[in-house]
Amino acid sequence: MNYVPIFVIFCVLISFYFLGYTPILVAVFYFFMSCLTFLVYARDKQAAQQSTWRVSESTLHIFSLLCGWPGAIVAQQKLRHKTIKTGFRAVFWITVLLNSLGLIWFHTDQGSPHLRGVVNVIENAAVNELASGDVKSILVFLLGYR
Repeated sequence: MNYVPIFVIFCVLISFYFLGYTPILVAVFYFFMSCLTFLVYARDKQAAQQSTWRVSESTLHIFSLLCGWPGAIVAQQKLRHKTIKTGFRAVFWITVLLNSLGLIWFHTDQGSPHLRGVVNVIENAAVNELASGDVKSILVFLLGYR
């Protein structure tokens, strides 16, 4: 039951892609952010066990809001992390709702041009980075460090 939202979002994204509503880059971004979010949760879990510097809850929520919530669900279940604190869970599900509403908005007449604009910027930047042929440069670009 806990993985149902993940199954639904990826079915919707893939269906929208095949129907021509959504570029595949959106599904790839969800997957990438989910993997990254899982790693951030794993880092926080490790820090909690070692009593060292922790990742802030607001950072975890930002990753969830920015399309990483499927990875957060997997991390919460697999790592048994951040599953008890009611306040955290409530805010987490609000981030899922807000992200889902944003995705819906991107598929309206008002949001569609913005989605196309964002996808075009990412595609052009990725093409320019790939043209450089430098793997390190591509990874740095994808991670957002310049």
